[in-house]
Amino acid sequence: MNGCPRDIVATLLGFIAQETCSSAEFETLALRLFVWQHASNQPYRRFCQRRGVTPRSVKSWRDIPAVPISAFKEVALSCEPVGAAQRIFMTSGTTRGDVRGRHYHPTLAVYDSSMRSNFRRRFMRGEDRIRMAILFPTEEELPNSSLAHYLALAFQEFGSDDSEYFLSSRGLETARLLQVLRDAEGTGQRLALLGASYSFVHLMDELRQRGETMRLPPGSRILDTGGYKGHSRQLPTEEFYTTLSDTFGVPADSCINMYGMTELSTQFYDDGNASAPSVKSGPHWIHSRMVDPLTGRDVAAGERGILAHCDLANFNSVTTILTEDVAIASEGGFLLLGRAEGSQAKGCSLAVAEFLRAVTP
Repeated sequence: MNGCPRDIVATLLGFIAQETCSSAEFETLALRLFVWQHASNQPYRRFCQRRGVTPRSVKSWRDIPAVPISAFKEVALSCEPVGAAQRIFMTSGTTRGDVRGRHYHPTLAVYDSSMRSNFRRRFMRGEDRIRMAILFPTEEELPNSSLAHYLALAFQEFGSDDSEYFLSSRGLETARLLQVLRDAEGTGQRLALLGASYSFVHLMDELRQRGETMRLPPGSRILDTGGYKGHSRQLPTEEFYTTLSDTFGVPADSCINMYGMTELSTQFYDDGNASAPSVKSGPHWIHSRMVDPLTGRDVAAGERGILAHCDLANFNSVTTILTEDVAIASEGGFLLLGRAEGSQAKGCSLAVAEFLRAVTP
């Protein structure tokens, strides 16, 4: 990494490896990364200048200007030269056709460490390996998909030797997957199903048409991630998890949702979906706020706001992003309530317009 201070990556890897951190430790590293990004990320510096924000004026991670996620579709938000990226993750492009956001990673070391540490604690729950059935294409098929890379890491680091993929460009290999599910029932071998939410809808629909349900062995678990993105019918949250639990015989508190996005390097999890909506929370290297998208200020306690995340693993782009997701603070995390609508959606659009005015010469 040509221009990045070499010790930033080493510091982040050590920070992620900690069990936890103090508020002061988070603040110190967040402010250090802001200085680096303000100096090295030209579009971001222009955005900060328009707001009159400098490293001297920022006293807390809460003061760091949040970049709207749509900005990743408009400009290259990278401290390092984009040609030096080890991997470029791209958004799905479902909101604006072929226009896709790009997140440049000069090294995957930090992203991978973030994923492994968090996944081990939140999904594996202390176990080393489990048989996995992945309902998503490989990263060889989708090299620019952050989710494909995330699931590949899960497969490699935490899957047993008999773990397999069951979804490719040819579609879901339903017959082979159903045989694995039946084998797990018969042998009592624990099984983890992981994939995009829409893949589970297709699988549940297929089982319903066949008049089948499964009773996976105790200790089995399910991880779904992402939305439906027009790939399947959309189910209300409570109905989705009730059907998931009933179809596979996995307790609702072992049906775990991962909330992440291409523009972040860290994921959030709940502790199962015995009740919906469930509280999402992240590790110590990511902090979240609920804000008014127009002012960037925190909303009052108990009010709905737009999620803004400060992800220290985002060392090369911007640590702090403004999403388009509505949430409300809850003990230990936040309740994710859906996409912005009405005045909040308008506020998000105006925030994007402000960013574009700042970075357009």
